[in-house]
Amino acid sequence: MQSTEIEQEPESISSLTAADRCDECGAQAYIRVELATGELLFCGHHGNEKREALQPIAISWLDETEKLLAR
Repeated sequence: MQSTEIEQEPESISSLTAADRCDECGAQAYIRVELATGELLFCGHHGNEKREALQPIAISWLDETEKLLAR
């Protein structure tokens, strides 16, 4: 099985904003996953919950959950 490297912050993907919402629950999205079929947005909770299943098929994975701790 071939390993796929995923960039944590690809330059081609713009930063998430407060207008971006989790596809699961509607909370503010901090994770954007690009798949061959489109993109998914997740809050920190749902992104971490789905990480194991999605990372092997993700084209890119933007994780901005560090914003949750920034003040």
